[in-house]
Amino acid sequence: MLKISFNDYAVQQTGVNSAFSYNYKNAIAGIFPDFTIDYSKALVRRGLLPNAAGPAVTLGTGNVLTWSWTDNTGGDAKATDTAILVAYCEAMRQAIYTTNGGTRSELTGDLDVSTFAGEVVETYIGFISEDGRLVSVSNFTGEVTLVV
Repeated sequence: MLKISFNDYAVQQTGVNSAFSYNYKNAIAGIFPDFTIDYSKALVRRGLLPNAAGPAVTLGTGNVLTWSWTDNTGGDAKATDTAILVAYCEAMRQAIYTTNGGTRSELTGDLDVSTFAGEVVETYIGFISEDGRLVSVSNFTGEVTLVV
């Protein structure tokens, strides 16, 4: 995911290196050996496509996260843009994501995170154009504590 989502900002480096560089400079705090990550400043996507307006995430039954947003179709933002939904579990050092989280015009998308039951996850949303050429900057949608 990072290879594609940071590729536009990868000058003489890979998309993954560009993602690491951005997040190292902007989302890491503290002094060795006590580093912390400020997840609200971290990005999982970076691009020029407009992101959703007013994104929010809620926890549903079975540890399914549901994102909602306001349709801001217009200009480069198309009704057919697809939501990229991400949940990162620091305790397990793993992420679950989907590149098929509903279209901009559908106003909602789900992600099953039952693998992380009982843990805390950091959540993000971004969009990708139908042709895959444009991506948005990710929005941090908050921390969610999952049920056991």
